[in-house]
Amino acid sequence: MRDILHMKWLWREKRATWLAITAFGAVLATLTVSVAWSADPDALWKIVHDRCAPHQQQAGDPQPCAAIDLDHGVALLKDLVGVAQFLLIPTTRIAGVESPELLTPGATNYWDYAWADRHYVEERLHQTLSRDRLGLAVNSTQGRSQNQLHIHIDCIRADVRDALRQHEAAILPTWSPFPVTLSGHTYAAMRIQAAELGRTDPFVLVADTLPGARDAMPLQTLVLTGAVFKDGTDGFYLLDDHADLASGDPGSGEELLDHDCAVAK
Repeated sequence: MRDILHMKWLWREKRATWLAITAFGAVLATLTVSVAWSADPDALWKIVHDRCAPHQQQAGDPQPCAAIDLDHGVALLKDLVGVAQFLLIPTTRIAGVESPELLTPGATNYWDYAWADRHYVEERLHQTLSRDRLGLAVNSTQGRSQNQLHIHIDCIRADVRDALRQHEAAILPTWSPFPVTLSGHTYAAMRIQAAELGRTDPFVLVADTLPGARDAMPLQTLVLTGAVFKDGTDGFYLLDDHADLASGDPGSGEELLDHDCAVAK
């Protein structure tokens, strides 16, 4: 009996050690990928171009992407950061907000695809979110780590949602300064009176209607969140800030997103 008990004890100890090693290995692998991601400004491009696209073409499987549409040139990747954050990434080489091809006639409206893919966030959270709890963001050249265009898809911060609700009357169909700072930074804001983005590309909207933006697109950071206006209609709020390193503003609109998705709790 003593030998049997001793053997069981040894088995439990070995199993506990194996589980600990396995868990440590998983954490180490994640940290290694995270470090590589942040250290290589072309990491996203390499993932989509060198792995997701070929895997889809050869095996009909978009891994490691969550989805890829080669016909329309967009891929969706779960970000390493956040419980439910995804990135919408073009399958062609487009550096970011500063890329002139985003403003050419007939350019792909990547925001439309990103908003349509918000259900991936909901699926990770196992619940449906109202449109005003979701947000999209593109950082400026000064506020990003990757040199491949990617639109962040995630929950909006609760305090940002509340501020937009509170100051709805001050947000017009044309640009005006938002009445309060968001994450310590001053944003310009406008409302979009449309339930979807099929006819509205925020890149073009900023370049064409925000004074001075077209000549300074590398500095712009855009944030879009769904809205339900007080009259019951659906729409969006579009926010714009610009990088100003002298004042400590890197132009990172991602700051208005909540990677922990508190609004879903």
